[in-house]
Amino acid sequence: MAEPRGEAAPEARAPVTGEQFPCAQCGAKLRFKPGSDAIRCDYCGHENPIPKRPWTQIEEQDLEQGLEKIESTAATEEKRTVKCQSCAAEFTFDPHVHAATCPFCSSPVVAETHTVRVIQAAALVPFELDDKAAQGAFRKWLGGLWFAPNDLKKFAVTEGRLAGMYVPYWTYDAQTYSAYDGERGDAYYVPYTVTKTVDGKTVTETHQRREIRWTYVSGNVERFFDDVLVVASKSLPKKYADRLDTWRLSSLQPYREEYVAGFRSEVYQVTLKEGFVEAKGRMEDQIRSDVRSDIGGDEQRIHNISTQWQDLRFKHILLPVWLAAYRYRGKVYQILINGQTGEVEGARPYSWIKIALATAAAAIVIGVVIWLVGKGR
Repeated sequence: MAEPRGEAAPEARAPVTGEQFPCAQCGAKLRFKPGSDAIRCDYCGHENPIPKRPWTQIEEQDLEQGLEKIESTAATEEKRTVKCQSCAAEFTFDPHVHAATCPFCSSPVVAETHTVRVIQAAALVPFELDDKAAQGAFRKWLGGLWFAPNDLKKFAVTEGRLAGMYVPYWTYDAQTYSAYDGERGDAYYVPYTVTKTVDGKTVTETHQRREIRWTYVSGNVERFFDDVLVVASKSLPKKYADRLDTWRLSSLQPYREEYVAGFRSEVYQVTLKEGFVEAKGRMEDQIRSDVRSDIGGDEQRIHNISTQWQDLRFKHILLPVWLAAYRYRGKVYQILINGQTGEVEGARPYSWIKIALATAAAAIVIGVVIWLVGKGR
């Protein structure tokens, strides 16, 4: 949530030109030190504090205006980027590096940079985990995998080099007022008898049949949605990116180049409109849940929901992710590590030999138990 809201124009910033921050002691290139308010020299260890600025609000912009004429309502900037020909990821690149490996798919990338114009990020969450802490989280995650190939941990740590990446997200706010009508179902039980033959004798049993009494209902619910988060990357496996949800957005800082120094940032591939379609669907799911709770009873039937959407706002933010992409037996596996909390999500291979052996062992145990039970009768 960005507080307080206001109509002040966003802080003017020069287009990104690949400018580096020089070390005050030796003149080498500096990079942001995760978990601090400083940029650090990897050569001499000297730290330059990030200068304090007067407090600047994180501005959220009007969504309806943005969807109608995004180019004229949202602040934009130019970024020098490189595009991976294998997975289509597009991200910023050090202009002094001519070749490297794509952090999303581990394919070789030649640094043929080009310039794109994108909506400026209003804010970011700075990295809190450095590469050593992220590697520790990665190792711990690997060590907890069941049925993984024996050589996976050693291979993944060796081949899966971590890359710090600021990943683009959209956030959406909305105040909703929903009128509904439907039916409330209250359960009751009706006794009935069943006659059957047991051991040659006729037995009558009484059972209970569950019935529902339906009553027409109508009402209203309202909810304010704050910072509904939608990942704006198509380069990350969505099911894992969506699970990477332990963000503390209270740590958002107004965008500053110093926080990005030494890290890459991905250019968003999900448009503002596409992101809102996803966010609105999730809001509508929550509204339906609110309606069911408001109807009450044991079961609910919803006939109609009419929602008024007000105070729609958005912002473009960057969140820190450590990426590891490694190839194992010809297949690429991607690992995502939350650069703020250390949460790990990702794909992994399975050892079908281990699974087969475990299945066989379980079958043997079940067979022994059945034999022992039969023997004891």
